[in-house]
Amino acid sequence: MLFVLIVNWNVRERLRACLQSLRAHPSTRLAQRVIVVDNASSDGSAAMVRAEFPEVHLIANTTNRGFTGGNNDGLRFIETLSLRGEAQPRYVLLLNPDTEVMPGALDALLDCAEAHPRVAVIGPQLRYPDGRIQSSRRRFPTLLTAIFESTPLQPHAPRAILERYYARDLPDDRTAEVDWVVGAAMLVRWEAIRSVGFLDEQHFFMYSEEVDWCRRFKQASWHVLYCPSAQIMHHEAQSSEQVVAQRLVHFNTSKVRYFAKHHGRAQAELLRLILLALWARELGFEALKWLLGHKRPLRAGRVRAYARALRSGFL
Repeated sequence: MLFVLIVNWNVRERLRACLQSLRAHPSTRLAQRVIVVDNASSDGSAAMVRAEFPEVHLIANTTNRGFTGGNNDGLRFIETLSLRGEAQPRYVLLLNPDTEVMPGALDALLDCAEAHPRVAVIGPQLRYPDGRIQSSRRRFPTLLTAIFESTPLQPHAPRAILERYYARDLPDDRTAEVDWVVGAAMLVRWEAIRSVGFLDEQHFFMYSEEVDWCRRFKQASWHVLYCPSAQIMHHEAQSSEQVVAQRLVHFNTSKVRYFAKHHGRAQAELLRLILLALWARELGFEALKWLLGHKRPLRAGRVRAYARALRSGFL
């Protein structure tokens, strides 16, 4: 059986479109069951699922458990069904609510999985709504890539550092083994999950959890694959865009925790101090622009967001 697991937080309309795409383009290879974990949304998402998609199993959390905790709630439910003999899971597709499955995408992922029995994780080709290809496969980060990637220094990064990190040497239209794939859409073999465990919610609330998971799979001699014959549209960051300050905190904190877990405390502490210095500099720039009267509401919002992120210490 193929389980499709979606963790949702306050993106009701995007979730509706995602579920409609799954209904319109189901797998023809395996029986399909969809699970939605709603992380205490306030926009009526849970009620919409109950009313419009009765075939979907809804787990309605009373608190926001994040991407990691929400997915683990769904994985535990699948495990319970398996232990009771009520289902025989073969694959779980972790899918963001801001995605839409394109025709044939699920079968393409399953075909790829069946052709590569030692592959734990398969990532499809993600596309923006306008059809452009979205970067979705990566190599594991180094300290240098962590300093440059998604920080104020990214525009000044030496080209070779991020080219390698984003695996831009690999053709977009060719199946390839990679280190990790973006968690917006990833097909995971249940046998592999049983061998390494669930996502690490002790260290990660959101961000870096899929990097850590793929690394753990590879350490257990599984493989990770990018499969461009499967295409899924991704609107990107629809939930996290609602809370910019929290996104900054979670993204940078998770990056530091990933390095502590896989590269040691010394590299993690160096990275943490560099990230704090970079965002402190950005706060200073935004405060100066506010004082000069340039787009004051925008600058004030950024100052508040950066100040909140800095107060967290990225710990």
